[in-house]
Amino acid sequence: MKLALLTYSSKPRGGVVHTLALAEALAALGHDVHVWTLARGGDTAFFRPVDPAVTVHAVPFPTIDGEEVGARILRSIDTLRGAFAPEHAGYDVVHAQDCITANSVTTAGLPCVRTIHHLDTFTTPELAACHERAVVEPVARICVSSAVATEVRMGWGLAPTVIANGVDSARFEAGAADAEGRARWGEKLGPYVLALGGIEPRKGSIDLLEAYAMLRRRRPDLRLVFAGGETLFDYRDYRREFDRRARELHVVHEMLGVVDDADLPSLVAQAEALAFVSTKEGFGLAAMEALAAGVPVVARDLPVLREVFGSAVSYATSPVGIAGALATAVTTPGEPEVGRALARSYTWERAARAHVAFYEAQLA
Repeated sequence: MKLALLTYSSKPRGGVVHTLALAEALAALGHDVHVWTLARGGDTAFFRPVDPAVTVHAVPFPTIDGEEVGARILRSIDTLRGAFAPEHAGYDVVHAQDCITANSVTTAGLPCVRTIHHLDTFTTPELAACHERAVVEPVARICVSSAVATEVRMGWGLAPTVIANGVDSARFEAGAADAEGRARWGEKLGPYVLALGGIEPRKGSIDLLEAYAMLRRRRPDLRLVFAGGETLFDYRDYRREFDRRARELHVVHEMLGVVDDADLPSLVAQAEALAFVSTKEGFGLAAMEALAAGVPVVARDLPVLREVFGSAVSYATSPVGIAGALATAVTTPGEPEVGRALARSYTWERAARAHVAFYEAQLA
């Protein structure tokens, strides 16, 4: 099959990581796979090298200073639609990985399938409309967990197919064995609790800040480290509130920003624990990567994370609970092989074969 996978960004976000790994696994099965993306911020390629068996189409998307979120959403849809729509007929299946790329296809009157990684509630009118259309207008849908599929069924009366994520567990196990890389992070940061994805509402960053302020009473040597943070949205108000609360709590945190992809496994592996306290998730790829690296994970108690992780992580629902769970994780982390075995069970080859079966069913 000739397949098009569409993603909204060239930057390292969970859905983009998913798109590239799935594309490479599909190509390894012998399919002709093309990935289309908006190349943001002057990028000409993705944040990491992509298997040459996958054809990458990076559509230039320059930054416009001062552009409002709504205008940026509409420009994203229009730009990708203008580049992709003339090429649509060449593909057996077009697979959009987010609401922007789904809108780029469906507003051109063309069919696509869509992966709904998680559902959000947006206040920006353009983004709310984008989200709604991207649920209802594709010809078929995939969810990466049964919990999200249930949300779609309850909210829209639709029945997505569930295909779980894969995980590159070997890469993060290698990060745990990378003594040199881990030593560099240890020298730079000392002992630390890590959070991935930047400071934003969905990541529960202020709850984590509150929890860390309590945790440091027991472990004053621990630092709070954030990595990642590339986003399409405007979280300046939330960041200001985070900074205000940090000053009140006298918390100094480390913000690494986007970390080079080659350095990420050792950064994760060197952490005392990963705080994964998102208020919404579809699967929890970053947490699964941490388990592969042998790092204990404290997760927010969400149905989707209970479904995916079972007893392999600790759960909490409030800053007090998060602080307690992190304190336990960094002092008595438990047996890492339990988490590693779980991570190894989610392979991209398995995910790719399930996608092929889904595509064939759609074509039939």
